[in-house]
Order: sequence, then C-alpha cells, then structure tokens
Amino acid sequence: MEDNKMSEETPQSASRRNFIKGVIAAGAVASSSAYLFRSTTLHGQPSAAGAVERLITLNVNGQDRRIDVMPQDTLAMTLRYKLGLTGTKLGCDRAECGACTVLVDDVPRYSCSVLAHTVRGRKITTIEGLADATTGKLHPVQQGVIDEQGFQCAFCMPGFVMATVGYLKTNPNPTRQELAHGISGNLCRCQDYDKILTAMMRGADNARKG
Repeated sequence: MEDNKMSEETPQSASRRNFIKGVIAAGAVASSSAYLFRSTTLHGQPSAAGAVERLITLNVNGQDRRIDVMPQDTLAMTLRYKLGLTGTKLGCDRAECGACTVLVDDVPRYSCSVLAHTVRGRKITTIEGLADATTGKLHPVQQGVIDEQGFQCAFCMPGFVMATVGYLKTNPNPTRQELAHGISGNLCRCQDYDKILTAMMRGADNARKG
C-alpha cells in the first residue's frame, strides 16, 4: 500500500517542482528582457517617462566606454570604481572640496555631483587623459607641479590640476590673483595654497611656451 501511495504522489510532486522551476525561469527571462531592452520602444511608443537606460556609452579621455550604471551613480563613482580611473579623488562627496574635478567639454565640473547618465555624448577628461598618450609627455600644468614640487600630501592635486587646465582655456595668461580666483573652488587639506598657486602659475607659463 505504501509503495502504491508513493508512486501516486511522485508524479504530482515532480509536476509541482517543474511548475515552480518554470515560474522562476519565466521571471528571469522577463527581468533580463526588461534590462536589455528598457531603452527601446514598443510599437513606436517611447519608453516610460523617467526611465533611465543603464547600459550607456561615455566618452572618457578620447575613448568611448560602454558601461553599466545605475540611475543614481555619480560620474566620480563611475570613473573610479567602474572604469578604474582613480586619479579622480573623492573628498567631501558633496561639491565643496573640488578633489573630484574633471573636465566636461573642457569645463571644470565636480564629478561627485554629476550623474553619469547625464553626460552621455559629452567629452570627459580626467587627470589620466592629460598626458600625451603617444609619447607619455606630461601636460604643461602637470609638469609645473613637478617643477615646483607644489604639493604636500597631494590628495587634492588632481582636482587643482584639472581646475587650472580648464581655467587656462578661458584665460591662458592670468595674473597670480586671477588664477587664484579661477581655481578658488578647490580646497587643500594641508592648506599649502602658496606652493599650489606657484605650481599652477608655472604650469601656465609652460603652456604658453609650448
């Protein structure tokens, strides 16, 4: 009797397991499809309002990089932890210290306060992208830092360099006071501003000499 009972229950139990497996598999397929095609249209209709494509392309240091980002991912987090460009520093993480400064279309921006998906189609330059990729020659402002030994701990250095490079695009021959004002959005933990400004002025001079 017991054997007969088990033989009667086994197909039912197996059928139940197969049903559960089918539901799980269908859910996984639906989830994958939503992820892959969330940016596509359905019968000519645009995607839902507020939807953000996760798989995006960013142009960083002259190269198009295909990357998966969450809607809330900042450009700083994306550069550091998804592209490995750790020259962009995270200091205050609230747009106050300037350590995360990068150039977006040649304009200095606090990357900790820029959402990554908002800069698609823009030209992003980080400290790693300043040197000549072919020869390895440093950017004039980077060379100015070396010439003057312009920093103490150097944590803030990439941000100051990027801010200076951006400022020099608008004013290539600044006075010391003008440059000080132009990069005043960046802070130094060591408060070594005189040496920093001397190094940045040396960089400006290097740039004018070519």
